[in-house]
Amino acid sequence: MAGQTTDHTREAYDEMAGSYAELIRDTRYEAAVDLGMVTLFVQSLAQRPATVLDAGCGTGRMITHLSTLDPELVIAGSDLSPGMLARARSQHPGLELVAADNASLPFADERFDGVLAWYSTIHTPPHRLGAIFEEFRRVVRPGGLVLLGFQAGTGDRRLDKPYGHDVDLVAYLHHTPYVRDALIHSGLAPVAVLDRSARGGGARRRGRGALRPVPPPPQGRCSRLELRFSTVWK
Repeated sequence: MAGQTTDHTREAYDEMAGSYAELIRDTRYEAAVDLGMVTLFVQSLAQRPATVLDAGCGTGRMITHLSTLDPELVIAGSDLSPGMLARARSQHPGLELVAADNASLPFADERFDGVLAWYSTIHTPPHRLGAIFEEFRRVVRPGGLVLLGFQAGTGDRRLDKPYGHDVDLVAYLHHTPYVRDALIHSGLAPVAVLDRSARGGGARRRGRGALRPVPPPPQGRCSRLELRFSTVWK
């Protein structure tokens, strides 16, 4: 949940950790097409058993989902919020879960076959995304995958008492072409992109992208194919 943020935001998520864990326990609120991208991500990992980092893992709900998709995955998690990590550890006591900023990950180069960053850039201003993407590129192996989930659009919005807590948080929207360019600049090449409308047909969109490091591995697994989908939440 929490990626690169201010100390204030870290404290806010620490305060909200209990309420968030109770309200957002699993993936029941995710759109099926979004979860399809996560399934594609797991199925496309070249190594078996594969190693995956959930960057900004929050309370660990996506770790649970990843384990359901492939019980043999070797999963690690990171999050800026100690409160969120405490909840994640209670659900996944045997995993390596560390407190870390997405722009400064405490993992060795090329350690992971895949990195999942599911809404962990929500509090990161667009101009600071590059540092995060460079870290993702550093820790993922050649031929590996990075999957991003983010709220697509432009501008920002102030959250009003998120999860019932009197805390001050700003959420940033990220323009999909801008994100794409920043990822390419960091050394990642698009494999599949999903850009869909918000629930109820509003203007805000959600973007997801699966990318591989470049240059492509010898077997040519770095496909040049780019898929675009658009759907309205029901």
